[in-house]
Amino acid sequence: MTTMTETSARFREFKMPDVGEGLTEAEILKWYVQPGDTVTDGQVVCEVETAKAAVELPIPFDGVVHELRFPEGTTVDVGQVIIAVDVVPGGGEAAEPVAPAAAEPEPAAEPEAPKGRQPVLVGYGVAESSTKRRARKGTEPPAAAAAAIQGELNGHATVAADVPAPTVATVVPESRPLAKPPVRKLAKDLGIDLATVTPTGPGGIITREDVHAAAAPVPAPASVPTAPAAVAEAVAVPVAAAPVPGARETRIPVKGVRKAIAQAMVGSAFTAPHVTEFVTVDVTRMMKLVAELKEDKDMAGVRVNPLLIIAKALLVAIKRNPEVNAAWDEANQEIVQKHYVNLGIAAATPRGLIVPNIKDAHGKTLPQLAAALGELVTTAREGKTSPAAMAGGTVTITNVGVFGVDTGTPILNPGESAILAVGAIKLQPWVHKGKVKPRQVTTLALSFDHRLVDGELGSKVLADVAAILEQPKRLITWA
Repeated sequence: MTTMTETSARFREFKMPDVGEGLTEAEILKWYVQPGDTVTDGQVVCEVETAKAAVELPIPFDGVVHELRFPEGTTVDVGQVIIAVDVVPGGGEAAEPVAPAAAEPEPAAEPEAPKGRQPVLVGYGVAESSTKRRARKGTEPPAAAAAAIQGELNGHATVAADVPAPTVATVVPESRPLAKPPVRKLAKDLGIDLATVTPTGPGGIITREDVHAAAAPVPAPASVPTAPAAVAEAVAVPVAAAPVPGARETRIPVKGVRKAIAQAMVGSAFTAPHVTEFVTVDVTRMMKLVAELKEDKDMAGVRVNPLLIIAKALLVAIKRNPEVNAAWDEANQEIVQKHYVNLGIAAATPRGLIVPNIKDAHGKTLPQLAAALGELVTTAREGKTSPAAMAGGTVTITNVGVFGVDTGTPILNPGESAILAVGAIKLQPWVHKGKVKPRQVTTLALSFDHRLVDGELGSKVLADVAAILEQPKRLITWA
């Protein structure tokens, strides 16, 4: 997909890119520039909201803003021009940028394309050439074929004019791996060098599954993309427009995160057979441990709360029952066992509920887990969570207790096997050592995919989590 075009030697257009791995549209939330402003390569010009997150878009060239094609609040399809930039300001008269719907007369000979590799939204592409994007089979030299593939991936492959022209072979450095911009972004977020990844896509293209496999501690099958999970009580309601006085109804457009939640929940609820089990547990000792850890110098600078201990307890329970950490592969009729845990944490944000995950949470110490939790929640509430941070989850925790709710029946993230809901921790009468005493009590609910998790396995996982919260010393004896 092309993200920028040249309408003349002077004006260049920037198109809405695919910033979320296959998404088809995004809403322009805010423009950071106006016509007449000077922009530089890499400068953020606007913020857009996709079905997964809010993303800032950098412009891939220098110049002066000539035109903003859409106002704030407009939903724009991927591939539509959103901004035109004068790259030769003060250069005299030049043809105006072409409007999207305008009919164009027979084009004149195009000016010579700039030499060298041109910057795009993510990474750098190949040099411009007069070759067609897709040449006939057997007619394109190997070097030109590689250039065409890389040009398509980076989103700025050129199309030849109608009049045949001599084919110029473009040399692409062999050391540059072939990958689409979202895949490059994912690799960057996960700290993976694409040069070390073994490609499995057609033509030697690196796929997102290849990146996830390279990021896993041991070779693992492709991760299934996740979408936000939801507990009815925990989902944030989209902000409605100010109601008209006397109106009995208000209609809110379904888009962005809310649209993604709806699609994911319907797909999950009618694909995976859900089973939910509940247990009520005395967590008085866990609350004492939380208070002690807050005073521990090794935990200085990180946030310590009950969710931290619950997360660690779930990780230990998964270690004791590894079969629960799996996914159902319908296409291949296989159960995919995950040898890593990407722990999802449901976070309520002004735009709705999202579920970023902590990569390789199973290998983190308690201070590292606390730091990761704090960063995850802060980033989510600021609306800066990247699509890569929400991909590849294996199990999830949703804390409905923060809303004063006792429990819920959480819906699975598509591609995940289990989700743990944590209810409010309340002081309740409890039989302790043969006497009724006030104790700190909470209710846990575990939903799991009954296709791959039997009742016995699900019960063991939930019972292990409850046992650790009741006797936190099991974090040591069972670890």
